[in-house]
Amino acid sequence: MTRTPDTPPDARPAWLAIAGPTASGKTALALALAQRLPVEIISVDSALVFRGMDIGTAKPSQQELASAPHHLINIRDPLQAYSAAEFVRDAHQLLGEIRARGRLPLLVGGTMLYFKALFEGLDEMPAAQPELRAEIEAQAGQLGWPALHAQLAEVDPVTATRLSPNDSQRIGRALEVWRASGRPISSFHTRDKAAEANRPLQVDGQPGLLFSLEPVERAWLHGRIAERFDAMLAQGFMAEMQALRARGDLSPDLPAMRCVGYRQAWEALDGAERAGRQELAASELAELRERGIFATRQLAKRQLTWLRGMPRRSVVVCDQPGAMQQALAVIETALRLTAP
Repeated sequence: MTRTPDTPPDARPAWLAIAGPTASGKTALALALAQRLPVEIISVDSALVFRGMDIGTAKPSQQELASAPHHLINIRDPLQAYSAAEFVRDAHQLLGEIRARGRLPLLVGGTMLYFKALFEGLDEMPAAQPELRAEIEAQAGQLGWPALHAQLAEVDPVTATRLSPNDSQRIGRALEVWRASGRPISSFHTRDKAAEANRPLQVDGQPGLLFSLEPVERAWLHGRIAERFDAMLAQGFMAEMQALRARGDLSPDLPAMRCVGYRQAWEALDGAERAGRQELAASELAELRERGIFATRQLAKRQLTWLRGMPRRSVVVCDQPGAMQQALAVIETALRLTAP
């Protein structure tokens, strides 16, 4: 079953996008398309940008990466951040370069903030202010991040409501923007949603097609998530996590270490170290598994909520027999119908 929004007959897509919740089959579909169409894949995934984080992110294998041109994978050390604004800048450049090579850009991933920023644009916010950030972090060291979260609630309750009291990076950035501009960070995210919904889906003024892999039965996706987490554990996820911790320069507050799975693994290993052990006991590993699967399900729920707010997407049901072949047929048909 596929639902496709009306597309103007003269709007030949300059790019394709495949979005969907984690474990819905995006990578497999993208690689299958790469065998049929002259595409180059642009990753839309905030975890795949980090080097050395392969198992816990379900990063495509070296063989898969070599089977088609891939971009925005392994471009940052886990010590470095990578913002939505940086993604938009890099994606715009890549879209132009790929089209100039006579190939079709294929955006693939599940980081919905990146898709949102690319499709809707970003409001101009104050640049980073290192001195302000240092001042905020010093205050947090004295008072704790929950106290600064309370401060944020006074000046920007909209943002504070959606942040955990211990989300140091986002609380720090929100307070930094407030102190630098006198405006809450939430005020930079206001747009005319009705007008956006009625515009053709474009990037750089070029029309494209967004396909969304969505299951009918949530239980199917939950099963896939559990299978994937078990596979990651079997492939050596904890050894990967130990190697990252052994570097000595990473912390659980970094964006890389807050990725789903990594956050839970870091906390589990912290608990083991407090007990004087380097390895997890069987009960701790079982608890990590449950927490990791639960967190991934919550992520998938948020991803689906975002997608359902995108009326300009074409939905491909991914939990039915033959879903892959149907998705390929739908995309190829859409390309033929919109060709000049």
